[in-house]
Amino acid sequence: MIRIGIVGCGRILNAHLQGYRLLREAGYDGFRITALCARNENDALMFRKRGEGPTPRAAVLAPETGDPLAAPHIYLDEFQPDTDVAVFTDYREMIAAGVVDAVNDFTTLSMHHQIGAAAFDAGLHLLVQKPLAISVAAGRLMVDGAKAKGLTLGLFENVRQSAGTRAAAWAIGNGLIGDLQLALFGGIGGLWSPDKIVGETPWRHRKLEGAGGGAIDIGVHVMHMVRYVCGEVAAVSGTVRTFEPMRYLHGDPAAGPSVEANVDDTYLATVTCEGGALAQLMWSWGGHGEETPIPGAPVFYGSEGCIKGGEIVLDDGSRRNLQEAFWAEADPMLLDVQFPQVGANETRLTDPFAIQQYDWLEAIGRGGQPETDGEEGLRDLAAAFGMIESSQLGRTVSIEELLSGEVSGYQREIDDHFGLG
Repeated sequence: MIRIGIVGCGRILNAHLQGYRLLREAGYDGFRITALCARNENDALMFRKRGEGPTPRAAVLAPETGDPLAAPHIYLDEFQPDTDVAVFTDYREMIAAGVVDAVNDFTTLSMHHQIGAAAFDAGLHLLVQKPLAISVAAGRLMVDGAKAKGLTLGLFENVRQSAGTRAAAWAIGNGLIGDLQLALFGGIGGLWSPDKIVGETPWRHRKLEGAGGGAIDIGVHVMHMVRYVCGEVAAVSGTVRTFEPMRYLHGDPAAGPSVEANVDDTYLATVTCEGGALAQLMWSWGGHGEETPIPGAPVFYGSEGCIKGGEIVLDDGSRRNLQEAFWAEADPMLLDVQFPQVGANETRLTDPFAIQQYDWLEAIGRGGQPETDGEEGLRDLAAAFGMIESSQLGRTVSIEELLSGEVSGYQREIDDHFGLG
């Protein structure tokens, strides 16, 4: 039985707990959540037991958005009523109490390497919410720390386990659109534009807490998808801007707290993949007036057709649903790996959160690493920082320069602040 301690009881926790609930309902019984830790004790009590603690937070997004921040509130006693859950206000006290074997870190980005170091020193496994760390240097410390102790380090990057991403990687890998040439990602404006506090979490707009703005928070998702679907990133050429230096709750200066943003809210970038494919990325939490999405994005163009709007469209004019083709034609063994069947009833997992949790727990059991491990997170992070570092230098940067730390001018302030230099 793997005992899990959760550090960070913010809005995203509901989505994670829903994943764990699905595992228990499927009959996967090899874990229990035995501790919750939050700086404010009430934030932890909000999730422990129905009828205990404060009223759950109001959702920041409507359920129909499908965003993990819109997941319904859930209590631990709903799916593990047999387990007493300890509550802590200091992660170091939780670790020292000896009540957990592994840690889930859902804290602000600036805490990831600190919690990671404490967990690894105590011999505990770790699953950390994306992005991996507040800088490449901090991420490297985490990867090296886990490796030195022989511990499992998982990165929670839910874009990989979505059926759409899996299907696109399968189709391109099997040449269904020929040789990949070009991919398009992103859009301008949207839920948090032009000047709302993203996720109602001010730390996302402060460099020493969130590292970067959209280039990091959203950029690691996109870079992970580029790497998984299009091939490893070789080089990045990017431009970032901060068009809205002040962000407001609900976008209304009179509504409540505001935050001065010292990180980007907009990025434009060209990514060169090792196989020669190009990926064009654009994103903005700015954008006044009206949102401008890329129709059908993400879009992948090959030498014989494209994947757009969830369809495979070939030069001969034929088109078919991407996911229908994937589920009908992919090797059953591949589907069983990517969407495992668990429990006595062999329930197939399709929820990205449940899949990642299962993969991480299974990796702990076999003494290895999950599919999305610390090394994956480090490469995502380096590529995302590449957009900012390239913008600052005014030139294309290679992934080798970013991973080695040779290019890290923007990150120097962060590394100096945390003593990572």
